[in-house]
Amino acid sequence: MLLPSKERTQAIVFSPHPLVIDGLRAKLSPTTLALRAVPVRYSLTPHVEPLEAPPGCVCVVDACFPQVVTEALVAAVQSSCLEPRTLVLADEIPERFAFAMLRLRVKGLLTYAQADAQICQAAEALAEGGSWLPRGLLGAFLDSLLGAANEARSPAGLSRREQEVLAPLLQKLSNKEIAVKLNISERTVKFHVSNLLAKFSVQRRADLLVQSLQRSAS
Repeated sequence: MLLPSKERTQAIVFSPHPLVIDGLRAKLSPTTLALRAVPVRYSLTPHVEPLEAPPGCVCVVDACFPQVVTEALVAAVQSSCLEPRTLVLADEIPERFAFAMLRLRVKGLLTYAQADAQICQAAEALAEGGSWLPRGLLGAFLDSLLGAANEARSPAGLSRREQEVLAPLLQKLSNKEIAVKLNISERTVKFHVSNLLAKFSVQRRADLLVQSLQRSAS
């Protein structure tokens, strides 16, 4: 059963391969209001025309190119869309590639093999402002950026207490551990975590960590 139009995800697929586009259309069309395909020609400097992509639109990038070309393509897609929510598909996702994508503020990573079963869930998660990342890679990415994040300027718009709560959150401390560290109640920690989630426009702590660290890495 199709969802009402106003609740359905919209997606734009960037790929040079008609078979990949057709495969994604078959998977995504039942859950999308509109699936657009943007053919991409192989180039060391891929160019993407500005798009009129509505807020919440998911951009699916076929990373069939060498990494340097994929990075240029993702950067072009990100700059062409308002509030980009980009999902990258690749044959493999080694840490070096994953970290490069996350620094470009990519929100989702899937292998082609995983996409067959997970692409719809991933697209819906991104459309709702979340992320879709392998747990192991997310943990490694967080660890790789902890030092830089601890030294980074605090995000604008956060209160002093929210900044104090965010720092141990980046160290993956629990609410109870943060309460002990800051000498405040666990209830107070939960209150500030809820405010942080709202200010970063995410629903889960994992997405909050990704958003915060991606800002620090940019």
